[in-house]
Amino acid sequence: MRARALPIALTAALLTGACTSSPDEGSDPEEQAAQIVTAAPGERLTLVADEDPVAMAASASRTFFDEAGVVVLVAEDDPAGTLLGASAAVALGVPLLVGADGSGVDEPVLAELERLGTTTVLAVGDAAPAPAGASSSSAASSSAASSSPAGTDAEVIGVPADPAAVAAVLDQELAEADPVAEGGEVAAVAALDPAEPAALRPEGGGAAESSTEAGEADAEGSLPEIEAAEPLEGTLVMTTGTPDALAAAATARAAGARVLVTGGTTDPRASEELITTLAEDDAEHVVALGAGFGAEEGLDWKLATAATGTQLPGGGQLLFPGRMMVALYGHPETGALGVLGEQPVEAAIQRAREHAAAYEPLVDTAVVPTFEIIATVASASAGSDGNYSAEGDVEMLRPWVEAAGAAGLYVILDLQPGRTDFVTQAELYRPLLELPYVGLALDPEWRLGPNEVHLVQIGSVEIEEVNRVVTWLADLTRENELPQKLLVLHQFRVDMLPGLERLDTSRDELAIMVHADGQGGQGAKQSTWQVLHRNAPEGLFWGWKNFYDEDIPMLTPGQTIEQVDPLPELVTYQ
Repeated sequence: MRARALPIALTAALLTGACTSSPDEGSDPEEQAAQIVTAAPGERLTLVADEDPVAMAASASRTFFDEAGVVVLVAEDDPAGTLLGASAAVALGVPLLVGADGSGVDEPVLAELERLGTTTVLAVGDAAPAPAGASSSSAASSSAASSSPAGTDAEVIGVPADPAAVAAVLDQELAEADPVAEGGEVAAVAALDPAEPAALRPEGGGAAESSTEAGEADAEGSLPEIEAAEPLEGTLVMTTGTPDALAAAATARAAGARVLVTGGTTDPRASEELITTLAEDDAEHVVALGAGFGAEEGLDWKLATAATGTQLPGGGQLLFPGRMMVALYGHPETGALGVLGEQPVEAAIQRAREHAAAYEPLVDTAVVPTFEIIATVASASAGSDGNYSAEGDVEMLRPWVEAAGAAGLYVILDLQPGRTDFVTQAELYRPLLELPYVGLALDPEWRLGPNEVHLVQIGSVEIEEVNRVVTWLADLTRENELPQKLLVLHQFRVDMLPGLERLDTSRDELAIMVHADGQGGQGAKQSTWQVLHRNAPEGLFWGWKNFYDEDIPMLTPGQTIEQVDPLPELVTYQ
């Protein structure tokens, strides 16, 4: 429970309208002007992640303002008062604080009023003090001026949550805005324009009834003259849009900062609008507003990645959820290893698009055509390096990779390493993996032990080696500020990936997928699909392969969607 201050005293004359005492005769008008001084955050990224709305509002005030002679104050559980208070704060260009009920003020508010040097508090709705002799329940329907809250020298001007009454106090018109639906409060506040003040109100009402006295009161002198502060045009605020951030968002808008609602995500890479805004506007300072950001690990590097503006095919910088990939598998130089190499690159791009288009009416997400290119091919002979793997030259693969990327396809490079290890082979393709639309696939079937050869036994790879790939690829992704990369683990038997339960799934730079690439009868394939799911750790994505010649029968796109459960994020054709 938050500590509360002593009750607000009501020793000043009560008013029937919305105005307060006029300045003393002969006083210097300059001395009556309220000073407002904004403050740009000191760091590139600032976190305002208090879990309590009262504390969050105070933290936002400290973040955006150094001084504020006038402050707007609202009660915590007063939707109408808070929305209208936000309108008033943005119109005035002053902080909005939360934490009063007409009879007392929360301690964080008092501390912030003292730091700001506040001399006048506009208390809206349930935060307004009740007139002398009236019950606290009448506070929201009467306007009053009182002496300061305990511990401050500020004068309190109370006003009901009524647009006409607030407009009278502000001495300016407030345009009528569309009612704000539940859940859209922060977005509505983010859209407020200080140059064109508007009165926000909740959908379904909830505001006090407009009174003739309040609406017609002469509000001249009710608030001191305010000297506008320099707007923080170089500051961008991102918030998930949860209601607890409403007052803080209003304070940011009042300071001239832009506020962008991310749609519920705390990962900047997940918001296409935020990615575009960061890249185009080049904000000097970014403020993450909301308790959820406090739990988002790596927020700094994720923000730096988002600021590059680079987006994946299908949009954003996170792979899943939000898209399904449909891939052609094979080697560019031969059709013997899959359908990818059965035609030149431009025809392969068109074929991949046609495969993807067949899935578009079947799913409620973006479908991205994809190439899975075999970069290293399992070999029957040891070769000059003795590793039983033929490594494709980077410059041979580059035209295919770059043409696919230019056409909006995603590309996966597949490794069949023989007797060498996956990291050693992956390093050969670093120049291609540094492209934002290129991921990596590991094929344990073709990973040999020191004395093994292909087709005598089915290969496998220890999880420690896979985790070294995870670290290597994740580090490459972060160092180059790249969108999330796909790491595919091919598997059709549990013993191909022993120790999978110890797979490192902690690196947000990657989306890790198990790809069930077995062939044959559909009953056996479905059984394998279910077994692999039962033996896998949480947090993985899933791929399914359709074989033209080896499946009995090969599923159509409609059958794939209907019969493969859970729905895969990648469907590959070979």
